[in-house]
Amino acid sequence: MRVPLSWLREYVDVPADATAEDVLAALVSVGFEEEDVHRFELQGPIVVGEVLEFVEEPQSNGKTIRWCQVQVAPEGETAADGGPAVHGIVCGARNFFVGDKVVVTLPGSVLPGPFPIAARKTYGHISDGMIASAKELGLGNEHSGILRLVELGIDAPVGTDAISLLGLDDVAIDINVTPDRGYALSVRGVAREYSHATGAEFRDPAARYASDELAPGSGFPITVDDEHPIRGRVGASEFVVRVVRDVDPTKPTPPWMIARLGLAGIRSLGILIDITNYVMLELGNPIHGYDLDKLQGGITVRRAREGEKLETLDGQLRTLNPEDLLITDDSGPIGLAGVMGGGTTEMSDATRNVLIEAAIFDTVSIARTARRHKLPSEASRRFERGVDPAIPFVAARRVADLMVEYAGGTLDTEYGGALFAEIERTTIDLPAGFVSGLIGVDYTAEQIAHALRLIGCDVTTTSDGWTVVPPTWRPDLTDKWTLAEEVARIEGYDQIPSVLPLPPSGRGLTPAQQGRRRVANALAAAGFVETPSFPFTTEEQNDLHGSASGEHVPSIRLANPLDGQAAFLRRSLVPGLLQVAHRNVSRGFTDLALFETGTVFLPEPGVEYGTSFIPPLAVRPDAATLAELDASIPPQPRHVAVLLTGNLVAKQPGQPAVPAELADALDAVRTIAAAAGVSVVVEQGERAALHPGRTGVVSVDGTEVGYVGELLPAVAEASDLPGRVIVAELNLDLVLSLSGRRVVAASLSGFPAATQDVSLVVGADVPAAEVRDALVEGSGELLESLRLVDDYRGQGLPDGKKSLTFALRFRAPDRTLTASEASEAKLAGVAVAAERFGASLRE
Repeated sequence: MRVPLSWLREYVDVPADATAEDVLAALVSVGFEEEDVHRFELQGPIVVGEVLEFVEEPQSNGKTIRWCQVQVAPEGETAADGGPAVHGIVCGARNFFVGDKVVVTLPGSVLPGPFPIAARKTYGHISDGMIASAKELGLGNEHSGILRLVELGIDAPVGTDAISLLGLDDVAIDINVTPDRGYALSVRGVAREYSHATGAEFRDPAARYASDELAPGSGFPITVDDEHPIRGRVGASEFVVRVVRDVDPTKPTPPWMIARLGLAGIRSLGILIDITNYVMLELGNPIHGYDLDKLQGGITVRRAREGEKLETLDGQLRTLNPEDLLITDDSGPIGLAGVMGGGTTEMSDATRNVLIEAAIFDTVSIARTARRHKLPSEASRRFERGVDPAIPFVAARRVADLMVEYAGGTLDTEYGGALFAEIERTTIDLPAGFVSGLIGVDYTAEQIAHALRLIGCDVTTTSDGWTVVPPTWRPDLTDKWTLAEEVARIEGYDQIPSVLPLPPSGRGLTPAQQGRRRVANALAAAGFVETPSFPFTTEEQNDLHGSASGEHVPSIRLANPLDGQAAFLRRSLVPGLLQVAHRNVSRGFTDLALFETGTVFLPEPGVEYGTSFIPPLAVRPDAATLAELDASIPPQPRHVAVLLTGNLVAKQPGQPAVPAELADALDAVRTIAAAAGVSVVVEQGERAALHPGRTGVVSVDGTEVGYVGELLPAVAEASDLPGRVIVAELNLDLVLSLSGRRVVAASLSGFPAATQDVSLVVGADVPAAEVRDALVEGSGELLESLRLVDDYRGQGLPDGKKSLTFALRFRAPDRTLTASEASEAKLAGVAVAAERFGASLRE
């Protein structure tokens, strides 16, 4: 919001010597963010001159120039640039006459651009300055001729400083207004806030009209017919119209008004539109003016009908949505309510009678319409943040009075209309001690009550605190928390101590969080690189990787996907890893060991997810509400997945390249299991995307938790990945839930270990992991580690048998083990394996 200081000073006492930076500092102290300072890029001397005479001189290029004699200082005095009182100036414009008062930029002055002015030879003359147009001065876009002061109603003495005369010495501050403080999108609101910050006297511009003078006449029909209100809120709660007759739209806008509008970021568009924009900036209520003679019948505020169209003031023909709130007359739509008017009833140079509209529209309706049509406007910016419901009568009357004063019109007190609802003001209970407890500052009762009254609240003291009624211009004050924030803001944020909160003892990461971190750290330590990816994929990829057999499975489709080709939430992490691998391979990184942990989305067949129920804001939902929300989303377990391709060890002197194999993915699965504190079993299995002979199903205690295997060559080729690609994916949440123990670091023993090997012959269909578990169970506490080192099947063994060789390490914490103690522990493990699987020692 840009606010010219001259305008701000009308409603609050800003010291004469206060700079724009001083005003910004004061507003920052009450919670606003400064953006910039805006000035007219002009430097003098720029003065009022009088055209004494001119000679028209045709040129060889077909152009006719005027060689002018312009008086720029009283007779006998020196001009502001130190030159004579009469300057010779070449001018190409032809819209002025002898005796006209004009604006002369003398040598040494600078116009916006920057464009320095100097005496220079042109068209055979020394032009000692320039006669300026309105555009050259920054007073508008009119560049067809020079600025004649008589057209602005100005008759100033020759030599007068034109910069201050035209208000071009003003400066504007620019602050960022957050969406909850829409009242500050007005000079009225900013002046009030400056008063809060400095204690300066505030003069409310809305107070200039007494309430008994505000009610307009009757006779103009107004109807609000909202058959489909959004969230039960009628589109228009107030609609005030006034009529001004016999205006002259060709009258010039006063220079001070043009200057203020320009500094505020709005260009001048003619006196009638300038006045409506001026009042909008002053009071914060957007105003729209209609050419009364173009209206057909009365005004009806309603929702759009299917197929209706409207040409807005920007010349665009827009197809309307049934949610759009419209201003209509008997001819149909004539404006998008609160956003932009229509072209059929716009004010023009032919307008003689004006209908002024000041209304209050529903914030949600306006916000949706502005975004739907990509049509943000100064009006919608204010309506979607909330406009003071007590201001439309004042705003309409203010516009009418300015049109009477500057456009020569007459206010029709007998013809007008108004529809309005009673203004609802919520009463808030503020307990004693709440503000201090929340903010952390010991405010006195007097400080709290004073701060709330200062911002316009009605405050009543009760036995246990206060009852507070916020002012009409503060719809953001809805509860005791927002009131506490206001007290902190008014009393000063610098009063709040900087104290770091202390976490309560005994808390930290949950067991599940600790488990996920252990798994991620273990994979990173094993040489894998974590690559988070977007959770979006295609339905085909979900079917291929999200099910064992590749059949169609339900997937969650996004209502508004970032990429229309990947409109579904993933059921597996593998598609994301394949995309990352493809991106790296295409950039020359062919040796990859990747992993990702993240959520997958597994909707149940036949279950519809989603809800139209929206819980109220600023209210903690109860258990039933949370349960309903939880039921509206699909199961979202966390998975962990790894991908290997290329070489695990790069080629180097004396060392050939070692390609990644299925065994390396199995090692990654064991790494995950060890970090999670479980023991896994891998058995032969099948999955649609994996090689049928190189696929394993991973289980923990008989529960399937994932898979590991090599991608089918066709699947790898479809992802533009050369060579072999090995993947593994586990349900990490399920794995951690099956962990029956905490993972702790074992104490280190200072005694030597005793190592022994054992080869057991078992059936070929017996999983090695189960044999390993039997050896661990039987060997007892002396067993420190056990590792499978060989799986032999072939000559010397009966058909259907295999030989598993394990390396065992034994250690005691308090002594050196003897060979017999180690052998005894080993044979105890063999006995358990023999009992369970018929295992025998290989001879």
